[in-house]
Amino acid sequence: MQKLLAFSIVIFIGCRKGDKIVPPVVTPVDTATITSPVNGFYLLNEGSMGTNKASLDYYDYNTGLYKKNIYPSVNPTVVKELGDVGNDIQVYGSKLYAVINVSNKVEVMDAATARRIGQIDILSCRYITFANGKAYVSSYAGPVQQDPHSPAGYVAEIDTATLQITNKVTVGYQPEEMAVVNGKLYVANSGGYSVPNYDSTVSVIDLTTFQEIKKIDVAINLNHLKADSDGDIYVTSRGDYYNIPSSLSVIDTKTDAVKKKFDIAASNLCISGDTAYIYSSIFSYLTNTWAVSYNMINVKTETLLSGNFITDGTEKTIKMPYGVAVNPVNKDIFVTDAKDYVSSGTLYCFDKTGKKKWSVTTGDVPGHFAFVLARK
Repeated sequence: MQKLLAFSIVIFIGCRKGDKIVPPVVTPVDTATITSPVNGFYLLNEGSMGTNKASLDYYDYNTGLYKKNIYPSVNPTVVKELGDVGNDIQVYGSKLYAVINVSNKVEVMDAATARRIGQIDILSCRYITFANGKAYVSSYAGPVQQDPHSPAGYVAEIDTATLQITNKVTVGYQPEEMAVVNGKLYVANSGGYSVPNYDSTVSVIDLTTFQEIKKIDVAINLNHLKADSDGDIYVTSRGDYYNIPSSLSVIDTKTDAVKKKFDIAASNLCISGDTAYIYSSIFSYLTNTWAVSYNMINVKTETLLSGNFITDGTEKTIKMPYGVAVNPVNKDIFVTDAKDYVSSGTLYCFDKTGKKKWSVTTGDVPGHFAFVLARK
């Protein structure tokens, strides 16, 4: 893949704040000489709902520079910039896809430069995944509001060459993250708009017919869903924030049945190799407090490992973990801190042993990663 040469130019162009030119913040975070098949990664900052402050940062492995809020200066003619609440980001082929939830769109950019290619309009879009030249986007199918009469959600199928929606399929209520395994698309349904009557299912879609073929009953208020290399699905439940605790369930995609449940709190996870890296920041209405924890699971043996994947005590400085990712090559671990959800966050980089390498200030509510691999 071409180097991100555009960034060396846009540093001088700056980003917009009213009529003023405000240069993006560029921070050296790693001075070591790096030769890696990973060019860098994008970090999508959600921004608080209603503030129109979703933003895009980029870490360049070739220079060791962290570039905060690159989108406005790369795309100076886009008036509203990224939009309201960045919910997911992925690279597929030569394109970068950012799901902007409240702005009801998927922003499509060049993966090498972050230059805007176009957008796909999808109401209350949530997450995106890919297979065989198609993108799949989950949608709440209704406005952002608590309403027990909210419609069932859907998944939109998109041709990644034309960026046109080619099909839709109805799933459960308020669908969240998805994964493709063996020609089937698995969709976590939350039912988060129908409190206390949450959905508790994972929809299974046959990608050949693009029809929902079954629902798997798992646990209430599902959210994140990740597949391991053996095809098992790990799906998080947020519980009800009262008496039903958060948990993590494992689905065997050969039988489409839940085969194991871990009684640990799980807000999100990243699976790299044989290890699932899990963090939790769960609120309880009974105590009016947040409980933060970190865990690891060996996905080969399906066993909970002892200890924390942060080993040097840095977790004590992280107020609100909100995202986790692992470099697919050197296994560096990244954790974001959303702090108070209204101000700039922090990104922490740890080596594979869990010791801090560096940290840097991000945009508001940092949460979603997309690695950019060098193209052969």
